[in-house]
Amino acid sequence: MNSQTLPIDQVEHYLLDLQERVCAELGRLDGQPFAIDRWQRDSDSIAGSGCTRVLAAGKYIEKGGVNYSRVSGDRLPPAATAARPELAGRAYTAMGVSLVIHPRNPYAPTSHANVRLFVAEQSGQPPVWWFGGGYDLTPYYGFSEDCQHWHRTAATACAPFGADLYPRLKKWCDTYFYLPHRKEARGIGGLFFDDFNERDFANSFAFMRAVGDSYLNAYLPIFTRRKDYQYSERERQFQLYRRGRYVEFNLVHDRGTLFGLQSGGRTESILMSLPPQVAWHYAWQPDPGSPEARLYTDFLPPRDWLGGDS
Repeated sequence: MNSQTLPIDQVEHYLLDLQERVCAELGRLDGQPFAIDRWQRDSDSIAGSGCTRVLAAGKYIEKGGVNYSRVSGDRLPPAATAARPELAGRAYTAMGVSLVIHPRNPYAPTSHANVRLFVAEQSGQPPVWWFGGGYDLTPYYGFSEDCQHWHRTAATACAPFGADLYPRLKKWCDTYFYLPHRKEARGIGGLFFDDFNERDFANSFAFMRAVGDSYLNAYLPIFTRRKDYQYSERERQFQLYRRGRYVEFNLVHDRGTLFGLQSGGRTESILMSLPPQVAWHYAWQPDPGSPEARLYTDFLPPRDWLGGDS
């Protein structure tokens, strides 16, 4: 079996449809469509194409990006083989959808999602394939009902594929989206999976679709509830400060960002996830007992949002 015998065109069709659906729904809620930028890349070491869709300066979405790409290269970069060093040096094909939505309102959380497929090949050997992805939520002001809905939707998406899957991928997400230099989580987590090929291709692809299809169900009710909340400059400044954590994670720790940069990918598409405005303040601390402090004490520490300590 080689990559030509894997149904990767079916995966591509799904990913393009997912991008279309996400942009249509969020653009409808914002009242402004996503701009479309189709691109192609062809060099000695990497070739591919994609479609980057961006909504900037919207009524409710300050910046949103939904990127599709399909690239092939002659050598997997280090970020793709960190957990599988035996694959170093193989040629590869990678495709996926990655999105980040930064709302204007500080009470509406930032959301991130991605789903992807990798195929690594070496002459004379069968291809090695795996899926990855997930989604996570980054609130600035926490609401328990939002966190419970987010995680309940994630658990429902995982349920047909095994009772152990949501707890395992929820824990993986909590561990992955953590800033060790700050000793704090980026947000309230969700799902994270990588190197996923523990089932056959059809079932693994079905699981990836279940995660991708559940993103709008997870995010739209939260976004709709919070997008018109009244806020002041205080809340806006805290939002900008917390966005700094988002930037720090993406530029220092995120494997997707590192893979894109190491593979010579399209920089504009790779860095579309960064917020348009952000602030850092030296040694800033929230007032004890304030809503800002409660983000750190009540929401960022990992917890069971479906169980008794919610």
